Amino acid sequence: MKKQLLEFMKAIGEDAVAVIPAAREKTRSYDTEYKFRQDSDFYYLTGFPEPDAIAVISPSDQKAPYILFVRPRDPEMETWNGRREGVEGAVKNYGASQAYPIEEFEKRMPNLLNGKSKLYYRFGVDDKLDRLILQYLSIQRFRRLKTPYPPHTIIDPTLIIAEMRLHKTPEEIEIMRKSCEIAADAHILAMKSVKPGMSEAQVEAIIEYHFRMSGASGPAYNSIVGAGANATILHYVENSSILKDGDLILIDAGCEYKGYASDITRTFPINGRFTEAQREIYDVVLEVQLECIKATVAGVTVQQRQELSIELLTEGMKKLGLLRGNTKKLIKEKAYERYYMHGVGHYLGLDVHDAGRYFLDQQATLSRPFEPGMVLTVEPGIYVKPDDEQAPAKYRGIGVRIEDDVLVTEKGNEVLTSKVPKHPEEIEELMNSKK
Repeated sequence: MKKQLLEFMKAIGEDAVAVIPAAREKTRSYDTEYKFRQDSDFYYLTGFPEPDAIAVISPSDQKAPYILFVRPRDPEMETWNGRREGVEGAVKNYGASQAYPIEEFEKRMPNLLNGKSKLYYRFGVDDKLDRLILQYLSIQRFRRLKTPYPPHTIIDPTLIIAEMRLHKTPEEIEIMRKSCEIAADAHILAMKSVKPGMSEAQVEAIIEYHFRMSGASGPAYNSIVGAGANATILHYVENSSILKDGDLILIDAGCEYKGYASDITRTFPINGRFTEAQREIYDVVLEVQLECIKATVAGVTVQQRQELSIELLTEGMKKLGLLRGNTKKLIKEKAYERYYMHGVGHYLGLDVHDAGRYFLDQQATLSRPFEPGMVLTVEPGIYVKPDDEQAPAKYRGIGVRIEDDVLVTEKGNEVLTSKVPKHPEEIEELMNSKK
């Protein structure tokens, strides 16, 4: 049984039962499906990779504290769609105490739920299962039964699982190191490969080819490859333009390895040499990123780091002539949002924007301090739209973001993606060493 599952059992207590559904296959078009990707919470607790499954977790049940309902073996369906673990594989390979065909869940549900005071279940994930559970509980309310009663309290398990996922185990950290290593090598390959006349799509293909060839299942999110003014669009994913001599290219791409994401952004000149204007913006963003990495240590809060990025970027924008006036007033008026409109980072793990609260209170006023075992991105940026008449002409159409993945440690932090060059001289040296 997985360590995470044992920890979850301890968290929900003896007088509870949890029902955690797997993801379902999703139709892409007509009779074809998207490539299946397991629900992150379900995968975290069980490791079970197949769709249409349900985990029932009952800590007080000494015989079967962990039951999996799964698709049964079916030779005909497996001929068409691939092998299944079946009930035998669920027990043998994934540690289930017992396993049953998914079709038996409804019949067995009363015995699994009754006698527990609390049901841990997240509504809104599986509509069919939502209706099944609500219908059963509603019917039971109006019956005076001599059998044990069903749960009278329903609790969303998301917060418990999110808190667990936020603090990575040593095993998870090693997987994330590998994910970051694969993504770092892909970015280095892109730096070596780009040249004027290529398309953004070709660069995307180079990166994602390396992901798959290195053992990753694919990209962790839609890769962003924005050349020229496209770099000023935060989530640009068309990746269809031609790379032009003299422009920058912004690549935001990470892979998924054994379920865990990496997330790296680098911005560099397509022809291998920064122009003066490009370098001026780039140097501001790099300085801010380095300072925010220093601040990604235990005890510093999420909000403190965000405020640091805003203060430093506002000062940098004043230096560039993008903003004018008193720094404190500019920050109060959020003038910086014209050129920097996102957070400086996010949690990273099974999801690229991973689970975990950023505030410790319900009112979202008590910012969370960083703790060892957390992995976060650090990604400040400046984006000057090509039609921004308030900006100096030489900066218009320039977008720069620099992003690394950082593990908080007992002694400070570890930059998991430091392999990818980001100092301008290092970038130019790498890009021109092939010429």
